[in-house]
Amino acid sequence: MKATGETIKQRDDPTIDRTIDQEEVARFSRHAAGWWDPAGSYRPLHRLNPARLAFIRGALDAHFHRDPRSLAPFAGLSLCDIGCGGGLIAEPMARLGFAVTAIDADADAIAVAREHAASGGLAIDYRSETAESLAADKRRFDVVLALEIIEHVADPEALLAACSALVKPGGAFIGATLNRTPQAHALAIVGAEYVMRWLPRGTHDWRRFLRPSEFVLGLRRAGLTPTRLKGLRYRPLSGDWAETDDLSVNYLVVAVKP
Repeated sequence: MKATGETIKQRDDPTIDRTIDQEEVARFSRHAAGWWDPAGSYRPLHRLNPARLAFIRGALDAHFHRDPRSLAPFAGLSLCDIGCGGGLIAEPMARLGFAVTAIDADADAIAVAREHAASGGLAIDYRSETAESLAADKRRFDVVLALEIIEHVADPEALLAACSALVKPGGAFIGATLNRTPQAHALAIVGAEYVMRWLPRGTHDWRRFLRPSEFVLGLRRAGLTPTRLKGLRYRPLSGDWAETDDLSVNYLVVAVKP
């Protein structure tokens, strides 16, 4: 771990922080300054964000019975964004009324996120911390998000266990990742990293992608009940993303805590 910024909270318990893959953290840290550059290293996430946000907003409106016309429908609710990076999801969630805690293993990304939130007058509790350590502190949230993070951790099962522990009874979890299919390899790695060069080479390891059945089983084992799966597809003519029933590349999963 780099010595810059805030360091990951250290604990005596060896089971804490099992999800951290130092090579993955270092890889993302090299590009931390570009989180808010829509033409930079995180361009694909900027393009993906409107579709992700629309899905999350719709799923949570339905779960919490909120008015879809309200500007801040989630006032009074808490949310934890795991693997928040520079805050591309945390900021709009705060604007929708959530009290947001956002965590990432990359201290450089957290520094960028804090600066950007402050410039927009947003109060977000950014922490360079892991989901496991937050769960060990008995923190609980109405909503937990883990978007495009599970394919980058060392122990997906430990991450899902921590996510489950962080969700309040009656709360919701939303995760997003890439399917382990030939289509995902062709589009997310060959296409995005080597042909279009939207992402730095080595961003993804196809072997770490999760099939929906694996994600769902992991959630059930962790004590969460999956309720919905939805795919996202890239539309090359318009350059944006849209929801689809095709789960072969990018997909999202919603689960609830009984």
